Amino acid sequence: MTIQFSKLAVLSGIVLGSLIHSSLTSAYPIDGYLDTGISRLEYYRLSEAGEIDGKSLYAGAKRTTDEIRPRLIDVEGHSQLPAVNTSVSAQLAPLIPMQPQNYGIALLDLSDPESPVYAEHNGNFLSNVGSVGKILAAVALFSKLQEIYPDNIVKRREILSNTIVTADEFVVKDHHKVRFWDVEKRELQHRALKIGDQGNLYEYLDWALSPSSNAAAAMVQREVVLLSHFGKSYPVSDDIAQAYLKDTPKAELGKLFLDAMIAPLEAAGIDTDKLRQGSFFTRTGKNRIPGTNSYGNPRELVKLLYQLETGKLIDVFSSTELKRLIYLTERRIRYASHPNLNPHSVYFKSGSLYGCQPEEGFTCGKYMGNRMNLLASVAIVESEEDGKTYHYLAVVQSNVLKVNSAVAHQTLAARIHKLVKSMH
Repeated sequence: MTIQFSKLAVLSGIVLGSLIHSSLTSAYPIDGYLDTGISRLEYYRLSEAGEIDGKSLYAGAKRTTDEIRPRLIDVEGHSQLPAVNTSVSAQLAPLIPMQPQNYGIALLDLSDPESPVYAEHNGNFLSNVGSVGKILAAVALFSKLQEIYPDNIVKRREILSNTIVTADEFVVKDHHKVRFWDVEKRELQHRALKIGDQGNLYEYLDWALSPSSNAAAAMVQREVVLLSHFGKSYPVSDDIAQAYLKDTPKAELGKLFLDAMIAPLEAAGIDTDKLRQGSFFTRTGKNRIPGTNSYGNPRELVKLLYQLETGKLIDVFSSTELKRLIYLTERRIRYASHPNLNPHSVYFKSGSLYGCQPEEGFTCGKYMGNRMNLLASVAIVESEEDGKTYHYLAVVQSNVLKVNSAVAHQTLAARIHKLVKSMH
């Protein structure tokens, strides 16, 4: 259901943290509650202020909303990847802890914004990037808002903050847990989203990108379809939305969905034969609205991040909000979890997909697939060290069978950071 109320009247205390496979992550700066209605931010703010019990944030997770913006908005003539630097590229494979042939890496060093350096190892490494594709769902939503209100950022922010979305069958089925924080009672619980749960669009984006909730991502995709059809009449009542989704032929819904998911990538110069999110993130979503396959490679993903950093991913407002939504403000996982990155600002998303088949003497399990074992990480890192500023974009994809590659990605993060520093 999508209905619109005043923000303060309805945001009665749903807050998310992020329990993702026993690891916590969360995004958006913790001072952003009043601007966004993401009520879990108030939980983290109170915790950081010592007013409630909670873990202190990493030093790199304490930036304010105003401090987080695309860094290259004022740099003219950039956003297209420079030519591959063969010397730096040759240094990437030796950094990989195991099976470098089963890795793809893209690295764009923007520490000197006037002279970016691009390097890659297996830059065309094509695979399903799992939950990294949730960024593309967010891109589609922001793109639709820009299309409908190209000159009215106030209206776009109003829709993101004031449109209350009620979870329906599109959330079925998902095991990812999110936190719910009751602002008035100061009570916390965490569980998977279920039918009937409410949050504004900002919260659903946050749920999708922080604890990587498939249910929340599917609801974001559903709203993209509704925005595409209803335009300035959005949001509509629950009855109207449900009737439209029920009565419209699946093929028509599928075309609307895919057009909305792909168009902003093409506008950003992304090769959608090498990067796209073609399906919903839940079983019910796939059944209700058909799509196609999903994939990505390091080169196109780093191009997407570069567009964001130049403020050209849709527009400056959208790029800014997307960057804030992937800013890590709690426990970091996988690539982002190396202690060397703790003092630094990290903007991050990861995704995994594994598959098993019978094999004598091997017990297949989570993140240790023997048929496929995909892990993808995208990161923007900003740091100030020894009087120097470092700023770079990194994408890592891997398919190492039978091994949980989280530690390998973590190790790569430290080695890539060291490599960037050595370049200056």
